[in-house]
Amino acid sequence: MSSDLPFQVEVVRSTRRTKTVHARQVGPDRLRLSIPAWMTAGEEAEWVAKMTARFERRRSTAAVDLAARAAKLAAELDLPRPASIRWVDNQAHRWGSCTPATGTIRISSRMAGWPSWVIDAVIVHELAHLVEPNHSPAFHALADRYPLAERAKGFLIAKGWDVDDG
Repeated sequence: MSSDLPFQVEVVRSTRRTKTVHARQVGPDRLRLSIPAWMTAGEEAEWVAKMTARFERRRSTAAVDLAARAAKLAAELDLPRPASIRWVDNQAHRWGSCTPATGTIRISSRMAGWPSWVIDAVIVHELAHLVEPNHSPAFHALADRYPLAERAKGFLIAKGWDVDDG
């Protein structure tokens, strides 16, 4: 058991598990990590850190109602509402993505602890893609309707993410 992490982590080594790592929350603050028995202590520590961070992000995302925020921003800025919007864990190099054909928006859970005005700017960026699927001047005119767009771009640049990676 690990006690200095945000979750208590129980590591179960399994001879039946040969390649994959599985994590599941078994209580409000307890994470059970199943790993192959052959993993080294260093690999185990890496997986504990990785999965703990992932579960912490998920816990942070629960407090943010993306659908309500997107609906409010769309109404305020005269942009279309998305068909769906959700947090995702698999975006390492983008903070959001949009599929205009289906109206689906995905927001990186890595942003969960960031200021709300940054998350809102990313939501507006993706809402603008529902109208303009590229990064043309017409797209930027829509995305820049958000009053804190420039400030959010600076924040994202400081985080090392390219602003146009959307």
